[in-house]
Amino acid sequence: MIKQLILIIAIASSTLFAENMHYNFEKIDLTKWQTYGKWDIGKEGNKHSISMTNRSEGNFNFCYAKDVHFLNGKVNVAFNANAGSIDQGGGIMWRVQDNDNYYVARFNPLEDNFRFYIVHDGIRSELASADVKLSKGWHTMTIEQKGDTFKGYLEYKDTHLNKVGAVGVWTRSDAQTSFSNLNINIEK
Repeated sequence: MIKQLILIIAIASSTLFAENMHYNFEKIDLTKWQTYGKWDIGKEGNKHSISMTNRSEGNFNFCYAKDVHFLNGKVNVAFNANAGSIDQGGGIMWRVQDNDNYYVARFNPLEDNFRFYIVHDGIRSELASADVKLSKGWHTMTIEQKGDTFKGYLEYKDTHLNKVGAVGVWTRSDAQTSFSNLNINIEK
């Protein structure tokens, strides 16, 4: 009986301490987000989305929710690689400390690959890569982080960014990618 009670309390407390956020980009104030590059809110078919419409002066374009404090949990987002001749696609950035320190998982349809990167002190380094071919259109990317292990299509361990940080979306160069339905589940 005591073991059952402890299990019920553990399950209840883990549910109480989880935080869920959903951004469908229908009604959002981008002034509360950190952006690099020009991002606009629009609608593609029946999805409201946020899209990078004019690249930044540097290589990386991003838009992240400054008020999210993500360490462990799950993040997923729908994405559609619309255009780009130098680069296409994009993905999720998480444990964002600032504009120069974060993790990225991204898909690039020009290269047919999915990669994990770390941007540390402004320098992007590849952590892992897999060949992945996707059809054109909307797809969903999911990242799960627990401690020093994160999973998407790949799994990789790294301890550089072990502090709470923000979550957002990311592209490179001239990749014009739309994102919709960003879901964040934070384990507390």
